[in-house]
Amino acid sequence: MFYYLALWLKTTFDPPGIGIFQYITFRAAAAAITALIFSFVLGPLIIRKLKKMQIGEQAKTELQNIGLHVNKAGTPTMGGLIVLTSLILPTLLWANVANAYIILIVITTTWLGAVGFLDDYLKIKKKMPKGLIGRYKLVGQVSIGLILGSTIYFFPQFFSNDFHLYKTLTTVPFLKNVSFDFGIFYIPAVIFILTATSNAVNLTDGLDGLAIGTVGITSLAFALIAYVSGNAVFSSYLNIMHLQGSGELTIFVAALVGAALGFLWFNSYPAQIFMGDTGSLGLGGAIGCLAILIKKEFLLPILGGVFFAETLSVILQVSYYKYTKKKYGECRRIFKVAPLHHHFEKSGIHESKIVTRFYIVAVMLAIIAIATFKVR
Repeated sequence: MFYYLALWLKTTFDPPGIGIFQYITFRAAAAAITALIFSFVLGPLIIRKLKKMQIGEQAKTELQNIGLHVNKAGTPTMGGLIVLTSLILPTLLWANVANAYIILIVITTTWLGAVGFLDDYLKIKKKMPKGLIGRYKLVGQVSIGLILGSTIYFFPQFFSNDFHLYKTLTTVPFLKNVSFDFGIFYIPAVIFILTATSNAVNLTDGLDGLAIGTVGITSLAFALIAYVSGNAVFSSYLNIMHLQGSGELTIFVAALVGAALGFLWFNSYPAQIFMGDTGSLGLGGAIGCLAILIKKEFLLPILGGVFFAETLSVILQVSYYKYTKKKYGECRRIFKVAPLHHHFEKSGIHESKIVTRFYIVAVMLAIIAIATFKVR
């Protein structure tokens, strides 16, 4: 909104200083600050409302049976409403909402946030322990992946005149002048990436501040990547794809960083509110969508390494559990508990220390991901 207001003012009155609204860096900074302010204002209001409606986290018997998270039942959840509102509104205020990249990232994030909201609602208000049935949740994830992938594949002109040259390509980390072409498998790849990242962030959301802090760190790196991808000079210097118009995503990601910091204020140990599937599915979808739109899908295992490790720990645990049950007649485990953060928690490490150390790993991985643009 402010972007178009500034354009109108410049065309009509041309007041001094109005041209600053043309700069992505200014609007990104403004979006981050606006998102932070929204979080601080909305946070207490939504927390009080959720408490009044008695919308709290249900006891996780599988954790309480092993002595974990005994006192967390009843803490308000569905805090993703704070994050997503503080993310979407500043984006609409400061970004060019006619930009194809902004349209798709907002739709994807909102869609998956809505899927998560329905899951939380069924768990808490309808007292359905498993919430949204797995296959229905998968339908929601696959549907938005199909929409995103099909838009990129069949309507490249929606983005820019030369986007058809890159529509099914992605950058290969550490290799110079090498791109991987998904070809006819591009749409299934998009569906897989969106589904995987949304579920990965959901699995990571198990300790106070863990998921939202890691999302914030990952997003900060994505902000830099989005900016250089949309800048002709920087993308040429780094020898990466120049995606005209993708720089506008910097504003969305900056708002995401601000919203993450704002929510962390309330979600840090001991948490006053949990984000629930409303936040984790929406933010996970946003991370996956960002990687897809700026053609950095293969960077996700590095940049989102914490999410990747959490998901891998669950896959290994479940697979080994089933394998040993079939082969030896008894169930064996690789980790004490999965996902990985609960393994460390069960090992006697306090959750705040685990979260801090995961943050350190996330920062290290973000630096490595950025370094891949020069180490080629």
